[in-house]
Amino acid sequence: MFEFPFKTATHPNEACFNKPAGYLYLIERYKLKALPNRHLSYIGVNETFWYYLQENSISETYPASYWPGESDLAHLRFALRYDGINLGILARLFEAIPTSELIEHIAEAPEEILRRKIWFLYEFITQKELPLPDLNHPCSEELLLPEDIYYTIPGTLSKRHFIRNNLLGKNGFCPILWKTDKLNEILNLDLTSRCKKLVKAYPPELMERALTYLHKKETRSSFEIEHIEPDTSRTGKFLTLLQRASQTDFCNKKLLIEVQNQIVDPRFKDNDYRCEQNYVGQSISHRKEIIHYISPRPEDINNLMDSLLETHQLLKETPLHPLLHAAIISFGFVFMHPFNDGNGRIHRFLINNILCFRDFIPRGVSFPISAAILKDQTLYDRALEAFSKPLISVTPYELDSLGCMQVNGETADYYRYIDMTPQAEALAEFVRRTIDEELVEELDFLSNYDRVKKKLQQTVDMPDRLIDLFIRLCNQNGGKLSSKKREKHFSFLTEKEISDMENILRSR
Repeated sequence: MFEFPFKTATHPNEACFNKPAGYLYLIERYKLKALPNRHLSYIGVNETFWYYLQENSISETYPASYWPGESDLAHLRFALRYDGINLGILARLFEAIPTSELIEHIAEAPEEILRRKIWFLYEFITQKELPLPDLNHPCSEELLLPEDIYYTIPGTLSKRHFIRNNLLGKNGFCPILWKTDKLNEILNLDLTSRCKKLVKAYPPELMERALTYLHKKETRSSFEIEHIEPDTSRTGKFLTLLQRASQTDFCNKKLLIEVQNQIVDPRFKDNDYRCEQNYVGQSISHRKEIIHYISPRPEDINNLMDSLLETHQLLKETPLHPLLHAAIISFGFVFMHPFNDGNGRIHRFLINNILCFRDFIPRGVSFPISAAILKDQTLYDRALEAFSKPLISVTPYELDSLGCMQVNGETADYYRYIDMTPQAEALAEFVRRTIDEELVEELDFLSNYDRVKKKLQQTVDMPDRLIDLFIRLCNQNGGKLSSKKREKHFSFLTEKEISDMENILRSR
């Protein structure tokens, strides 16, 4: 992949797209229902390479001489070489292609790298062992995923295939993350050091007060994203959860249920994962619903969630960047939608939770990621839609007159093997903004507030409560204290004192 000098096409038609190859050929050949691969291959009519880049996909047209022929195995080899590894497409393909053809192909030269990868991938995905003997003499060890193209973990060596499995998960939930310029740029910023330096630049007593503000800001923003006005009780419970985020790993079933119970209306508490089909939709008229997202079938949710949490435990023991870890598990959770209510808030809470206990941010510091999301919901929605839109196009469902949905057919693989590159890119950008903008803004505000407050007290020695009230009332009225508020709360102040205090506020 990406081995050659390419001409850049501004539109697919310019690239003389002709015959699909690799995964595209196999999808058409077997009529596979699968989510699209990030990399799409075509064979052109001449000897020119074309390269066409879209937001979440790359199309390449290779010279006519690259045509692999009509053999399914030749196109599978082409796919692994040029299109990369797509576990979701492979899962569908291994159900369709005759197993005898795979066995015969591998047995011809079992030590050859691509055959070993096909062999390993078949057994990893299907959890079935092909009737082939282990490689009984040492071969050169081969990485399953090329480390220059994908984010990986050290993984384990399969001595049966002499393939090192460096995938980012277990069979039941195993996402893929491509190395992109966007991700590399942000991960190379060393945001952890940036965050720690920022926190150390302010006095400890100010940081202690800031934590309260940051917890409240994250709580308020997370509910506001979903246009929810929580009562005081739910707000307080969410604040308590955020305070525990750096001390407890919440990625287990019991604690996730506890979190759900704390943040939703008491009437909608769950005591287990959901047992009915749910979806995200929008009613636009009588019997007319726009479907934005379809969740996994209820019969699949327990296995998918167990696998998600197993993958979390696996990633905890690896050097994978905490930001990528947080993206995989938090977006994996919201795509599973395991509860009837509260999934989005728990998803954003898990971002905080994983970044905290992976020491990406200083212990005890609440990370107002929801505030950054709230300021750019378009970017957030695009990240969610990168998965939800193609998912809807391949998911067969029925919706009755009462809005109850039924999903037909096997769909678990769609959620099991997700390309999470768009979601990781979006989260990386939100984390950068949270550190460079939200934290700085909040800490600067508090620092400035303290300075102003001190000057006001030097002008008139009033109790803290009245100084705070004076600042708040002036801020609400363009920097001036209204006559009504003055008469009600500050009748004891002289005209000069009020004028001096207003000038201090305006000059801060």
